[in-house]
Amino acid sequence: MHRLFAAVRPPPEIRDFLADLMGGVSGARWQDDDQLHLTLRFIGEVDRHIARDVHAALGGLSHPPFELTISGLGMFDKRGVPHTVWAGVAPQEPAKALHKKVDQAMARVGVPPDQRAFHPHITLARLNRSAGPVHDFLARSVGVESPPFRVDAFGLFESQLTPQGAVYTEIESYPLA
Repeated sequence: MHRLFAAVRPPPEIRDFLADLMGGVSGARWQDDDQLHLTLRFIGEVDRHIARDVHAALGGLSHPPFELTISGLGMFDKRGVPHTVWAGVAPQEPAKALHKKVDQAMARVGVPPDQRAFHPHITLARLNRSAGPVHDFLARSVGVESPPFRVDAFGLFESQLTPQGAVYTEIESYPLA
């Protein structure tokens, strides 16, 4: 079985920008450079036949390149308990349009739709219940904005879960044109 997702990998200078923002929340599990990406669609565990179909479907997508900027930080919570710190992107519309095309391609190969609303972001940290306060970190980071960066490709990644955390490997890259 292959645990797959489609994502945009920011260029090195943007990953460095994000790395410089990380820190200051005790107990947070900060992402490392290899884990920084904007998930377009979590595909999940599929067998090799479906993985081949996924690859073919993503390879057939057509979408123009676009620019994004890291814009603001935020958090996701469950019942008021923060669990993820993220960096937002702007404008969101091009990422949402690409997500929709990836989602439609997955439906054509029989991958069930993702029931969660799509919120384009790059995860910076995972939090457990013992993590320190996040609100101070977010308050210090108000107005965070990177230089714009060009998105001219997205990738198909495999995620392997290990005791040290997830390891992501890019299987294929798909140019936007």
